[in-house]
Amino acid sequence: MAPPSRYIQLFLYSLGLAQTSAAGLIREQAELLHFRLPSDVTTDSLHNVHVDFVEESFEGDVQLVYGDCNIVSPAEAHHDIGTILVKRDARLERFVWITPSDAPHLYCLHAFSGPSLLGRSKPISVVAPVSKRASIADVADAEGPWFDGVAYMKAKEPGKSVVANAKKASVAIVGGGMAGLMTSLLLESVGIHDWHIIESSGRVGGRIRTKYLNHTQPDEYQYQEMGPMRFPVSITYPDTNETLQIQDHRMVFQLANTVNKLNNGKSDLKVNFIPFIQQGKNVPASSGGNRLPNGRIPTAADVSAHPSLVYTPKSSNETAVKDAEGQFSEFTNSDERETMRQLTKNMYKAHKAAVENGMFHWSETAYLRHALGFDSNITDYVAGADDGPIWHSLYDAAYFAATEWRTIDQGLESLPRAIYPLVANRTTLNQKVEGLSYDEASGKIAVQTRNDPFQTIPESKEYDYAVVAAPFSKVRLWELPRYSSLLSRAISTMNYDQSCKVALQYETRFWEHQEKPIFGGCGSVDVPGVGNVCYPSYNLNGTGPGVVLASYISGTLARSTAALSTEDHVAMVQRSMVEIHGPIAAEQFTGIFERQCWEVDEHQAGAWASPLVGQQELYLPAYYQTEFKTIFIGEHTSYTHAWIFSALDSAVRGTTQLLLDLGLVDEAKSVVNEWMGRWIKL
Repeated sequence: MAPPSRYIQLFLYSLGLAQTSAAGLIREQAELLHFRLPSDVTTDSLHNVHVDFVEESFEGDVQLVYGDCNIVSPAEAHHDIGTILVKRDARLERFVWITPSDAPHLYCLHAFSGPSLLGRSKPISVVAPVSKRASIADVADAEGPWFDGVAYMKAKEPGKSVVANAKKASVAIVGGGMAGLMTSLLLESVGIHDWHIIESSGRVGGRIRTKYLNHTQPDEYQYQEMGPMRFPVSITYPDTNETLQIQDHRMVFQLANTVNKLNNGKSDLKVNFIPFIQQGKNVPASSGGNRLPNGRIPTAADVSAHPSLVYTPKSSNETAVKDAEGQFSEFTNSDERETMRQLTKNMYKAHKAAVENGMFHWSETAYLRHALGFDSNITDYVAGADDGPIWHSLYDAAYFAATEWRTIDQGLESLPRAIYPLVANRTTLNQKVEGLSYDEASGKIAVQTRNDPFQTIPESKEYDYAVVAAPFSKVRLWELPRYSSLLSRAISTMNYDQSCKVALQYETRFWEHQEKPIFGGCGSVDVPGVGNVCYPSYNLNGTGPGVVLASYISGTLARSTAALSTEDHVAMVQRSMVEIHGPIAAEQFTGIFERQCWEVDEHQAGAWASPLVGQQELYLPAYYQTEFKTIFIGEHTSYTHAWIFSALDSAVRGTTQLLLDLGLVDEAKSVVNEWMGRWIKL
């Protein structure tokens, strides 16, 4: 039977009474629900409107619209919001209002069941958005959002953005690296508690991999970082005394502060930052094979004082080389200081400009050869055979110009070690995922695992959503749903760079007590297969043994070193240390080492994502869609790669995406506002 208000409405129409009178009587007689409005409503944005039912037994279709406060039919509305079937066991709690750019001021929200009005809000003050950018102008210019939540919700099927029991959704977090850990903390913070981390290894932290040599404890300071090892903070230019603060990596510091609070300041779990020394005058320097008269590798100070120490092969045409370098510099507008300003202020805006200017369409090699027409010899001399987009080299060069760096005392492993107690009861370690499957009937995604690799049929557990934080280098081996062509291609072809590291332990920190002492800093050597050498920035002037990161090499050479036997690789690196420091390096080597080659790591199969020309701008949009209840995160889905910030950044975007899928706009805004998601448009 239709609600009484319907008959009142028909009666009033038959008498030809004014629309205002009809609306007033309908409102008085028929309010079965009340609207609770957000405090600020702006155009071209998303809002949650909460709903309270007066009559709990109500069931049926509810159509939500926005229009003049006197309308008596949904057809008269300014715009339709959506329709939802309300059931007693799935109550309408709130809905998502995508407020269009032309939404009128002081209109009302209305809920209709058929032609009957169930409820009407008070007039709503709708205004154009006051740039919330202004409140964060000291941090960033949020122009050009990298994830547009408004467009994302507009693309959804109408009526699907209604919330009922959304916070009870079950979420599989596949991968316990920093992106997965961050996602768990974000979901927990907004009241979603039915999540579970599935990690293939016996630890959390992913590519954070601090090795404590000889089974020592963190506070014994016998460690080196086999994965990431430092964070750029700022760059100061001595000629002007200008200091640029690097904003992106602040999220790592924010996460550490949050975790410290969640752990109630427990001293054994506290994450503390200390300075990281990136440069030093006495670190070794590449010299093209030249050596000092005593046969040793020269230092950075030696090379600076005597440039002739460095052997540089001559080009076939010096004029052409200068011309190529000049034209390339003009194309990239590679004023280091201006590039740094753009990146530190708003990395996303800088990325957008790089796309528009073709920095992702060309490698330096391809640009010189095919766009400018230099011959292969000149191109090779200036640019080598690099096949990565120009943006990546500019980004890395700018950030490695930083003059202030930080690292974590007692190892970066301290960060995931501090998070683990917060997630341990909802984390399964040593569980290898073999695939994902989507059930059309249930609308759920199943995670498939095998405890025994020879098990024919995998075990399977269904979830409402899967947030996949595992690298594509592993995901591409799984059985997967039929994702879109673009997403499938990204998974199967995203390029990964490789790296190898070798850490060696010595009886003392002898490098701090030689004629040319070294206190922290990274140098490089031209010994084939060795690359960079980094000395510990912690426990300076400490007694007892010390550990040096004696080799850090990436790219193609890392593939060759990964193929060496462990003995041959470590011996090669140790011989290089003798070339740097002399016989003392042989006398004090304890024989204790750690070696990590990421290409052959069974849980990673690569050091970091390194998109080839064309991959980044092509694939990024695919990550910002939810397909078959699956959301992909991780540094490979971010604008930048190889940094911890990239993983955390992707978790903010992925969590926001999931919350929007669930209709939880309030919670999505909370995450965005709290976690530097200032470039996400909601």
